[in-house]
Amino acid sequence: MSRKIFAALFGLCLAGLCAAPRNLEIYWIDAEGGAATLIVAPSGQSMLVDTANRAPDDRDAKRIFAACQKAGLQKIDILLTTHFHSDHIGSLPALAKLIPIGEYMDHGESVEMARPQVAAAYKAYVEQSEGKRKILKPGDQIPLKGVDIRVIMSAGQAITKPLPGAGAPNAACADFQAHGVEPDPDNDQSVGFVLQYGKFRFIDMGDLTWNYEQKLVCPSNLIGKIDLYQTTHHGLDRSNSPQFVWAIQPRVAVMNDGPRKGGPASVFEILRKSPGLEDIWQGHLALGTPKEVNTDEKMIANLGPSAQCEGNLIEASVDAKGKYTVTNLRNGFSKTYESR
Repeated sequence: MSRKIFAALFGLCLAGLCAAPRNLEIYWIDAEGGAATLIVAPSGQSMLVDTANRAPDDRDAKRIFAACQKAGLQKIDILLTTHFHSDHIGSLPALAKLIPIGEYMDHGESVEMARPQVAAAYKAYVEQSEGKRKILKPGDQIPLKGVDIRVIMSAGQAITKPLPGAGAPNAACADFQAHGVEPDPDNDQSVGFVLQYGKFRFIDMGDLTWNYEQKLVCPSNLIGKIDLYQTTHHGLDRSNSPQFVWAIQPRVAVMNDGPRKGGPASVFEILRKSPGLEDIWQGHLALGTPKEVNTDEKMIANLGPSAQCEGNLIEASVDAKGKYTVTNLRNGFSKTYESR
């Protein structure tokens, strides 16, 4: 290399233009039984999945904004609302006053417009997103630069063709037992997606319930194996069927539960029986479940009831080679895993 070329490259590095590539970052924001997951791509573009609860004093909007500040964001490029229940959309009006939002994505009209509270929240969402809204369909790609995000479920409809590398028959389907009619039908309208960055694969299905999960894994697994699974529906047993969990075979699960919502013993049992599962991380200690059934305390971000909750984050950082590190920001404990 000539001295002139070396000097030019050295100058670029001094200017910060040859810095190492950024990792993919995922933050689970504590909504105490709601949902708000912030994804920052290596490109620096961001997607927030759900906006949690309205809550007194705009608690969740402030927690989301604090996570955005920690990630160095000046705006949220994409807001994906999985469905229109208050624990997934409640803080949007307050959040939109704190940070600009570029584009809004969702499954389409709420199917619970007969419920006044849902109808009011949905109307506010439509007004907020006017001119910047996209309705997602199964198979759509979400344009977050630097990662591949595929919609696999939306408005009660699943993809019909397997993702690359998927499609194997699911023997567990023979033992499937259906649940009764879902009392909150907008759950089953949830947008679900798989994010891929190199070898790393992450899945978020919103609040899709037990019966509808089967559309993706029975009779054949249309998803394939997953590295990191955000447990569906806050870790409730209305979702997270063995047919679904054992088909995707996550290496790591993150449960966005609350102190009194999510985390029953039956779901922990299904997760722990899943082939290849190494660890479960929790946003909250599930206070209604025996302590020994919960995961190891060092992997739980928040331990007390809402009145004492500090809103600690869980963060995953994924490098270009597929190595990912999950960190509990309450205590700094972290663990590193390899993508499949």
